[in-house]
Amino acid sequence: QVQLVESGGGLVQPGGSLRLSCARSGSIFSINAMGWYRQAPGKQRELVAAITSGGDTNYADSVKGRFTISRDNTKNTVYLQMNSLKPEDTAVYYCNIKGRSYDGTLRNYWGQGTQVTVSS
Repeated sequence: QVQLVESGGGLVQPGGSLRLSCARSGSIFSINAMGWYRQAPGKQRELVAAITSGGDTNYADSVKGRFTISRDNTKNTVYLQMNSLKPEDTAVYYCNIKGRSYDGTLRNYWGQGTQVTVSS
């Protein structure tokens, strides 16, 4: 059974930094992409950043130049480094993996979410 566990969220002042981590346990046959999404109260979940199996990255316009996604395949972990945080970055952040399970099914795997609050 695949589990994604996020950590690193918390309360930070505007302009501060946080690094989110998402550790995967369990095996996936193949991974297409890993990413971070966020959902603020009253808003839809949105893609923040993603990294493909080939290492290509893409970012939401609102976080370009401030956030960096990376991965450590040896640790089955994906990271989101968030700098110059703004109050509008406040949300629950979710880790996501898009991949194929051993039965051939394309799946979306989600973590439980970690709260990020940017406030003075």
